[in-house]
Amino acid sequence: MWYIYIGVNMKIKCIVVGNLAENCYILEKKGKALIIDPGAEFSKILKELGNLEVIGVLVTHHHFDHIGALKDVLEKYSLEENIVKDDDFKYEVIATPGHTKDSKTYYFDEDKVMFTGDFLFKESFGRVDLPTGSGVDMLSSLNKISKYPDNIAIYPGHGASSTLGNEKKYFLYYKQIL
Repeated sequence: MWYIYIGVNMKIKCIVVGNLAENCYILEKKGKALIIDPGAEFSKILKELGNLEVIGVLVTHHHFDHIGALKDVLEKYSLEENIVKDDDFKYEVIATPGHTKDSKTYYFDEDKVMFTGDFLFKESFGRVDLPTGSGVDMLSSLNKISKYPDNIAIYPGHGASSTLGNEKKYFLYYKQIL
């Protein structure tokens, strides 16, 4: 697990879980928590949450490595997937199909952070050869995301974080291979 402190008043914890080393994020603000992609190891996630009030869980897409502990989280905290019970966390949902048809990116403008799931990684993008994946959709999503500011930090579903500006340098290459 590692911690990242950023933004106005939001703390982000990244917990690497499961056999595929998926990044589960816990966003903390004012004693409340929002979970993004509870991939596996519910007990590990629960331990990191401590006494925080969990107000929601967001899922970037429905591959097993991103939702392995989802049912446990929803039941424990009486939540519904992708419905947040509080507006302390303001975010935009951006449809970013390509890796999967249901891929979503969550953009928190106040803190200039995006959670991209398996759509966009540091110096790479998500596979498009799996069921519901599409190179055409990936190109469209890359075009859509390229309109956002370069100074946004991106937090992917696997691996290290980056900035959108850094990743845009590779978009032309991606477009040539897709």
